[in-house]
Amino acid sequence: MSKQIKIRDLTLRDGQQSNFATRMTQEQVYRTLPYFKKAGFYAMEVWGGAVPDSVMRYLNENPWVRLEKIKEGIGDASLLTALSRGRNLFGYNPYPEEVIEGFNRNAIQSGVDIMRIFDALNDMDNIASTIRYVKNNKGTADGTVCYTVDPKLPAEKVFFGIFKKQPKFKPLFTVDYFVKKAKEVENLGADMITLKDMAGLVNPASAGPIIRALKKSVSIPVDFHTHCTPGYGLASVLMAIINGVDIVDTNMMTFAGGPAAPAYEIIHLFCKKLDIETNVNIEVLRDLNDVLVDIRKELADYDNYKMFPRQFDLTKDSLPPDIEKLFDTAIEAAQAENETNLLEATFAIEKYFNFPGPNDNVRDAEIPGGMYTNMLAQLKQLKLEALLPSVLEAVPKVRVDAGCPPLVTPTSQIVGVQAVNCVLDENNDKDWYTNTNTQFVNLVKGSYGKTPIPVNEHFRERITGSPDEIPYDTSGYMKQMNKTLFEYGDVKMAEGEKEELLLELFPSVAEKYLTWRAEKNYMDKIRKEQEKEEALRKKQEEEFYRQKKEYDSLTEEEKQIRLNQGLYNFKWTTYFEEQQQLKQLKKQSKAGPRTENK
Repeated sequence: MSKQIKIRDLTLRDGQQSNFATRMTQEQVYRTLPYFKKAGFYAMEVWGGAVPDSVMRYLNENPWVRLEKIKEGIGDASLLTALSRGRNLFGYNPYPEEVIEGFNRNAIQSGVDIMRIFDALNDMDNIASTIRYVKNNKGTADGTVCYTVDPKLPAEKVFFGIFKKQPKFKPLFTVDYFVKKAKEVENLGADMITLKDMAGLVNPASAGPIIRALKKSVSIPVDFHTHCTPGYGLASVLMAIINGVDIVDTNMMTFAGGPAAPAYEIIHLFCKKLDIETNVNIEVLRDLNDVLVDIRKELADYDNYKMFPRQFDLTKDSLPPDIEKLFDTAIEAAQAENETNLLEATFAIEKYFNFPGPNDNVRDAEIPGGMYTNMLAQLKQLKLEALLPSVLEAVPKVRVDAGCPPLVTPTSQIVGVQAVNCVLDENNDKDWYTNTNTQFVNLVKGSYGKTPIPVNEHFRERITGSPDEIPYDTSGYMKQMNKTLFEYGDVKMAEGEKEELLLELFPSVAEKYLTWRAEKNYMDKIRKEQEKEEALRKKQEEEFYRQKKEYDSLTEEEKQIRLNQGLYNFKWTTYFEEQQQLKQLKKQSKAGPRTENK
């Protein structure tokens, strides 16, 4: 009997978020669902991440409706997965427990089967309550350990700048670190564990030992998630498979590669050679990819690469002999843990399938692609992009100062923005940290949780004004106001708990969307009433002309007969009778309402 591995498809969430700025519309999602249902992936990640925000912000759509409609379309064919940040959900600051509980309860009731829960600091206290709420509502809790690498501090100039000295930094993010975190997650009651490499920085040499160690150390299923940005993605997934991982995350071919996860089709070819069954119905995948190709063309404005992968029908297409040999070479290299040969083979395979090549800047800087592009954009706005090399050198130092947080959302952005600020300070002959952003201050203060290494007390006092770690206090949390929109028919902005949660989690975006929807509904109602009145007027007009046409068709004799009948049946009154009736009405009006004596 073949070995088996489960596939979590990311196309409708991480795939479109990584490649097309989360711009898939509801209608585009609908077109894929019949094919995904037939494909029968173990799980499909379809919600969370940037989806709830983006569908409101850019598409004027309701994220709850999207989730419910996907569940309706997929049914029980695949488990639906969502992504959230534990206590922080989708924001920076932690939320009170009632918001966390309400979000997870409603997400599961609306169709989520597996909630993938992570914390940007790998502070597992931040995901504990979410695991509990998910399980209490009969969902599956996927506890996540975020992968990251140790900072590479730049060499320091010593002895009048003649020599350089490499700063010492004790390795932190080791195999033992990730195993320890995985055990914490298991002890919290998680049903499965994901090693989540959002930046694609886990290379094959690291992926194999970590997956082996996790499989030996925990008793629950292990999932491996990575991206292809620096070029390691495909090779590292292969290493994870060879080392016994239970689940891997992939995208459909058209939405794969580049900043996204590897393509399922290529993973399938590897699994077939390894005699591993994925239990996916490959008969429908070509039709599914055809639909996705059309959708990608429609998303051209958000497609940074515009490189369409070579389509490959797993049911009938075959590989050229030289490419077939590359697959064999990659497997042999992975089994021998020969990273150089493995990467050489997988790069060639991805080139054959027309995927973007590795992003050397991201690989060399060892930071997430989104962090890199955001820092560059920040500098370009100031016309100071020449400072980018200095910013990249500043990132490791800022990161260590802040307690060495993993470079994942949102800490990667916090560290990146502060690194730019520090270099700008230096460029203006000011000390580093003269300008600090609010999120960086909160990170150093301890508002977001415990950092992997303690923040230096003197540094914390310099940044926050106090040497003490101060956790975020939710007791002062103010619930968002659910306004009454008087101008649109006195309706509440949010209708029900789900929409109130949108206001809590995305205040400005949800308010704008819900107000737009209220206006639209109000105008639609007015338009329908106008259309109804117009339809009635038209009907009356048609009836008038019908009767007129009928009358015009009468003979003069028939017209005279109808006139006589009308005159005969008309209720006649004399002028005197009309005047008497009018006087009586005026008299009643002056007397006022009648009262009874008690």
